Amino acid sequence: MTDARACEIRSTCPYCGVGCGVRLRPTGDGGLEVRGDPVHPANFGKLCSKGSALAETLGPEGRLLSPVVRGTETGWDEALTLVADRFRETIGQHGPESVAFYVSGQLLTEDYYIANKLMKGYIGGANIDTNSRLCMASSVAGHRRAFGTDTVPGTYEDLEEADLIVLVGSNLAWCHPVLYQRILAARKTRGTRLVVIDPRRTASCDGADMHLALRAGTDAALFNGLLCAIHDADAVDEGFIPSVQGFDDALAAASSDRAEVTGLSENDLAAFYDLWIRTPKVVTIYSQGVNQSSSGSDKVNAILNCHLATGRIGTIGCGPFSVTGQPNAMGGREVGGLANMLACHLDIENADHRAAVHAFWESPRMAAAPGMKAVEMFEAVGDGRIKALWIIHTNPAVTMPDADAVTSAIAGCDFVVVSDITGANDTARLADVLLPATAWGEKDGTVTNSDRTISRQRAALPAPGAARPDWAILAEVGRRMGWHDAFDYATPAEIFREYAALSGIAGKLGRDFDISGHADISDSRYETLEPFRWPFAGERSGGRFFGDGRFYHADGKARMLPIRYRPPAAKQGPRFPFRLNTGRIRDQWHTMTRTARSPRLAAHLAEPFLEIHPRDAERLGIAAADLVRVESTQGSAVLRARITDAVQPGDVFAPMHWTGETAPSARIDVLVAPVTDPVSGQPESKASVCAVRRFEAAWYGFAIAADRLDPSCDYWARARTRAGWRAELAGATVPQDWEAEARALFGLAPGDAEAQVLIDARRGLARIAFHREGRLIAALFAGPEPVALKRDYLATLPGTEAWDALTGQPPADRPDPGPLVCSCFNVGVNTILAAIESQGLVSVEQIGAALEAGTNCGSCRPELAAILAAAHAKEAAE
Repeated sequence: MTDARACEIRSTCPYCGVGCGVRLRPTGDGGLEVRGDPVHPANFGKLCSKGSALAETLGPEGRLLSPVVRGTETGWDEALTLVADRFRETIGQHGPESVAFYVSGQLLTEDYYIANKLMKGYIGGANIDTNSRLCMASSVAGHRRAFGTDTVPGTYEDLEEADLIVLVGSNLAWCHPVLYQRILAARKTRGTRLVVIDPRRTASCDGADMHLALRAGTDAALFNGLLCAIHDADAVDEGFIPSVQGFDDALAAASSDRAEVTGLSENDLAAFYDLWIRTPKVVTIYSQGVNQSSSGSDKVNAILNCHLATGRIGTIGCGPFSVTGQPNAMGGREVGGLANMLACHLDIENADHRAAVHAFWESPRMAAAPGMKAVEMFEAVGDGRIKALWIIHTNPAVTMPDADAVTSAIAGCDFVVVSDITGANDTARLADVLLPATAWGEKDGTVTNSDRTISRQRAALPAPGAARPDWAILAEVGRRMGWHDAFDYATPAEIFREYAALSGIAGKLGRDFDISGHADISDSRYETLEPFRWPFAGERSGGRFFGDGRFYHADGKARMLPIRYRPPAAKQGPRFPFRLNTGRIRDQWHTMTRTARSPRLAAHLAEPFLEIHPRDAERLGIAAADLVRVESTQGSAVLRARITDAVQPGDVFAPMHWTGETAPSARIDVLVAPVTDPVSGQPESKASVCAVRRFEAAWYGFAIAADRLDPSCDYWARARTRAGWRAELAGATVPQDWEAEARALFGLAPGDAEAQVLIDARRGLARIAFHREGRLIAALFAGPEPVALKRDYLATLPGTEAWDALTGQPPADRPDPGPLVCSCFNVGVNTILAAIESQGLVSVEQIGAALEAGTNCGSCRPELAAILAAAHAKEAAE
């Protein structure tokens, strides 16, 4: 064990903005062993279910291994010459505003730096934006308006020092589980109070002292009410307020709001306001529920106003805290990956800043104004203003609002380049040129997490095929466009040194981001670089910002803004009576390019769903497990109904992960209106309006297969299993020949494989299994209603001698673990129930001791508690 661990490579997890450290050990067969890094300051060895399953997501399947030009594999020389020529010709004919880069928080900082330098300093336009625009641009705008720059004031240590933590629009338990576990540990050791503010009851509410289920979109009104309560309670920090401008105007605006728009009772509001005011050490964590709004920037500033008025910022255990969704969303912000910023938190609108970057880069031209933000960028692609587009490590045909329109725009663009690890996603299929890029585990560079900690992400595996690092691809295009010396890099260490040197210029211009202490870092020191928190420059090093009352506006003061509540842009009405909330689930990531490869991650929630309140479901005639069609002005989707009082009447919730590869009818962003915040440009992804009705399927089905299956029916959702694949199916027309339908589904020719066929035409039931050499290779179960089967048991059968598979039930001597609850340790609900009954378990901790469930990332603990409560209630009733 000692020798093996001595060979480990320290790196970082590629998922959320927590920035967990991992230790990687190549297994010699192209795989990795992955464990949490016990000394990384973000996680101290902990990993969530997704991080724990990283080793399962590796492998050559589906990887893009060589450049592809218009469907034909080619070499790098031909592909990059074409990219450089087409971009140069387009710029020559139509100007620099006719081309655009759409990049991603999956890029390392060195990749981001080269993309930003190429676009803003050499092409001379600013049409480079990142998919981080969709998750945290409103936080950037709020920070810049309040502080004068995009600074996250606090650190993760504040979560352990606070006496009250408020989660606003953040399901931290599922989206940032390692941070949530740090909070729960603080609750246990020092009694930290926890308040969750969210229209929907989530897993984060399980450990909370208070859940404020406010009306969707009313966060600004809630915090305006808090500001008024702060004033009325004489809780304004008179020693800190001289460091702030705008208090009187902010208070006057807040006083004009009516607290009743939140839908919360006066007692609940008063209890929250009293708790916040009388608890000096408060951290307010906010995320997509705040940011993804047509008034997201104002919501952010309403929160910041309360912290500024009380001086609860930049000191131990105090402050507003934006948590980010991607591993390098922060690095993208720092390096100018957003269309309205320059590198190192310099402002593109500031002539002195532009001149400084221009001189440093010695570039031929410089972008003089902000470029197009994501939504307007794809609108410009659609109407022909942008004629050449380069998309890097992101899937806008799925993730952008009004996704069908974005898909059409990309398909109609004159020239589209996609750099990715796969050619098999909705966006890559639209490209003229596909460029194979390295993936996590093969990449080398740095990332920044949510509390400004910069860590090294290191390669532990060789690049497969002809795949190249993104910085190298971008730099080569820059050289081929005529700027050889400016992009003559051999290693990411060279790029990091240049970036650090530029940050020193930013520091001298009065900016917060300065890591110039690393401007002369050697290659060997870069290789062994330990995690560090910026700033890192002489006496300026790490720590918290703003506790000293000094900010980055010209006068050194912060700004409190006059905020007034604005409702969501879309109005509910008879045609579209529901408010649609979208978000993430526990075990999946973005559009599942990586996580869908892991059987245990796919097992928790294996198909897309719509949460709907029981009262609404009853009114619409929707029963549990029915399929529903969800419609908006933009498009429609079909999802599985999940009836729950976790959502409020009139609200529905759907996850955003499914794609054309996994469930084409469930691309939820086809429903989302392309409405954006006027300041940040961030889309309102949590407040579109829609209609819901039962999907009238003529048949429903469930299928399992050893090899990938390819459905062609009206609804399908496909997921990987340890034995192969599983799929939920439904169609509007009953097939005339079920065996032929099944063979087409599984890619079996007539006569290929031995078929077991059970057909009950009168009842409309069909069960068909195929065996080869005595082993089950595939099976289909279909009927006129959602099919009741032991799905998790059936999913284990492909490849086994399962001649009784068509019963749909496990034999008496083979226990069925049931649907997966704990992904970290593969523990199913039936296993948990059996242990509760046989061992008399009475707490989540006892379940953990008996089965390990809930003892790693802890994100399944709310489900464990619910299972335990239901089991005890059933026992009491009996």
